[in-house]
Amino acid sequence: MKSEHSERTEETAGRLAEDGCADPATETFVAHRNLLFTVAYEMLGSAADTEDVLQETWLRWAGVDLGTVRDQRAYLVRITTRQALSRLRTLGRRRESYVGPWLPEPLLTAPDVAEDVELADSVSMAMLLVLETLAPTERAVFVLREVFDLGYDEIAEAVEKSPAAVRQIAHRARAHVAARRPRGVVSPAETRDALDAFRRATETGDLQSLLDILAPDVVFLGDGGGVKQAVLRPVVGADKVGRLLAAGLGRITAESLRPAQVNGYPALILRQDGEIDTVVAVRIDDGLITGFYAVRNPEKLSHMEGENALCR
Repeated sequence: MKSEHSERTEETAGRLAEDGCADPATETFVAHRNLLFTVAYEMLGSAADTEDVLQETWLRWAGVDLGTVRDQRAYLVRITTRQALSRLRTLGRRRESYVGPWLPEPLLTAPDVAEDVELADSVSMAMLLVLETLAPTERAVFVLREVFDLGYDEIAEAVEKSPAAVRQIAHRARAHVAARRPRGVVSPAETRDALDAFRRATETGDLQSLLDILAPDVVFLGDGGGVKQAVLRPVVGADKVGRLLAAGLGRITAESLRPAQVNGYPALILRQDGEIDTVVAVRIDDGLITGFYAVRNPEKLSHMEGENALCR
């Protein structure tokens, strides 16, 4: 969760900018905030940690002599990247003791995110899980180069490496991601069809239409964070995932499931007693579901009540 101090500071900055009373530093920060949020979130996979990184970025930016800054956008991205890298290294140690599988924190995203195919792909649950397999510096270089198209010199300043080293890191990270990312471009329609099959199964009790689109090596991951009941290790294979879904669907009503745009793609939100209980996202490869992602950890669902503006 975002700290009370963080919320107060950023709300004040935003209000000053809207009222036309802000100083140039505040106006610039507010103007680029969505970009900075997107950079940090793609590096961290956590909205709560991203908010903390933006707070640190704001505090450092507020103390900068703007007369010495040639490119304010690049400077802000550099501060954000360094803060995110520091946080990412800390998170790596924390996640080693996480209870059960760790999944990225889902975001309710605005429709325009889905319209930017490359942006939507880069923040999808499937891609964020691939990015988790990169070392921190590799992840930062990949995100800044492949998603935001920054030059090698600019990235080198952000990660404090030489441009030559950054080129090597980018090449290595690109190959690593290419070997693990979803095969081909996945359309929102394909994802929506898969989730519609899931909803029909809850309405009719007939699992067959869902089982028909499960890949033989499909993986189900559930993230309860030790707070909510969830599978404690990946469930692999169509038969095992099918049995797991069959057991779980009996406890879900069709009325409790609602479609939503999550991380740029269609997803389902399950509500219980009016509260968000689970966010269900899928990964599609060659028209079949290869990944089921169910996020139940309440700490990861706080950003699901309002749309998040992401941009490049």
